[in-house]
Amino acid sequence: MFITKDFLLKNETARKLYHNFASEMPIIDYHCHINPKEIYEDRKFDSITQIWLGGDHYKWRLIRSNGVCEEEITGNADDLTKFKHFAKMLSLAIGNPMYHWTHLELKKYFGFDGVLNEDTADEVYALCNAKLQNNDMTVRSLIKKSNVKMIGTTDDPVDSLEWHIKLKEDKDFDVLVAPSFRPDKAVNIEKAGFCEYIAKLSEVSGIEIKSAEDVKKALSNRLDFFCELGCRATDHGLDYVVYSPASDEVVENIFATVINGGTVSQEDADKYKTAIMLHLGREYAKRGIVMQLHYGAQRNTNTKMFNRLGPDTGFDCISVRDCGEKITGFLNALEMENKLPKTVLYSLNPQDNEMLGTILGCFQGTETEGKIQHGSAWWFNDTKTGMEAQIKSLANLSLLGNFIGMLTDSRSFLSYTRHEYFRRILCNLIGEWVENGEYPNDEKTLGKIVQDICYNNAERYFNI
Repeated sequence: MFITKDFLLKNETARKLYHNFASEMPIIDYHCHINPKEIYEDRKFDSITQIWLGGDHYKWRLIRSNGVCEEEITGNADDLTKFKHFAKMLSLAIGNPMYHWTHLELKKYFGFDGVLNEDTADEVYALCNAKLQNNDMTVRSLIKKSNVKMIGTTDDPVDSLEWHIKLKEDKDFDVLVAPSFRPDKAVNIEKAGFCEYIAKLSEVSGIEIKSAEDVKKALSNRLDFFCELGCRATDHGLDYVVYSPASDEVVENIFATVINGGTVSQEDADKYKTAIMLHLGREYAKRGIVMQLHYGAQRNTNTKMFNRLGPDTGFDCISVRDCGEKITGFLNALEMENKLPKTVLYSLNPQDNEMLGTILGCFQGTETEGKIQHGSAWWFNDTKTGMEAQIKSLANLSLLGNFIGMLTDSRSFLSYTRHEYFRRILCNLIGEWVENGEYPNDEKTLGKIVQDICYNNAERYFNI
């Protein structure tokens, strides 16, 4: 058996904390990319390839690294062929979290205690596909058996939220599925498709958009609609954090240039972006919802593959850019107006951990404990060492006990074991500190810290 009950729990304190306090806590998955339509329709998957490899760029990147042609990764090859390529690759993934995630999922959802590799691929494929036909393996059943209490999807302001409306009206499913506001396309004035997007935003909001001020009004209109359907958080996928304040007149001239078919410099684009982001920050604070800022990705680096497959297909990487002064400038501007919302900061560059950890203490508030958060290890940092580094940095520089914990950031309904992975790592690290004599072995206090980080802090922070 590879995944034992004490997997990653290397000391007695860790084992007590995980088994007695962490393991049974519910899950609040406050940021993910799953499709609410599949939740409403209670989708049943035909094969493990569909639920595992469909849309999972983490897995695609690793299979590509094994020299497999794209046709047999994202193309029209049959499901078994794709799965076998994944199984063959997995044996080489020693030290990669994918190895752990995969076997945690196989054990939890399919009862497989062995090891997936090229030799066992046919056996595992048949086992999983047979189990997926059971009625307790539909999307809703997977969510319920994972003990999930809340899911925060990622949604565009122009989205009709049709499936969220239907889920809200469905009394047979008691898990909260809340839309999260992702207005990137209205912010990125310099990117292709901006004018077409503004036309769509105008149509959906019912506000004729002729100015940057109209963009603000339309976004506020859509934000109200999202809040009616239980929106708890927003999300911004930023290449880098902007803060280049400019007068309303300058911002309007920039918008007019682009909307009339012209182009603007990156410097001017940042002025427009700043104006829109400041407006949105104020609106979030007014409504009491959480602002999440993800930054530091260099996206779509492989032009040939982007033209073939589009975005979010595994051709992004870490960007190295100093955003510290821009982050503090942006937060400070909102703080000066008493309109700084609850904010979660995520950088894709792990070198930013300490910088973010010190920014938190500059802008905390009385609205809630840990108003400004250093978000969990994100994307390429979502590894054992990455989680440990983020937890240690947060503990060193702020209050780890107020941390809102883990999320999946995933498109898969089997990814809830990432919360288990995080909880085991968290308990093991705290256990090391206790057994090293760095913190008292006070089980009551330690248990509360663990349960708060696993669930209670997020429940409070997102007003669940």
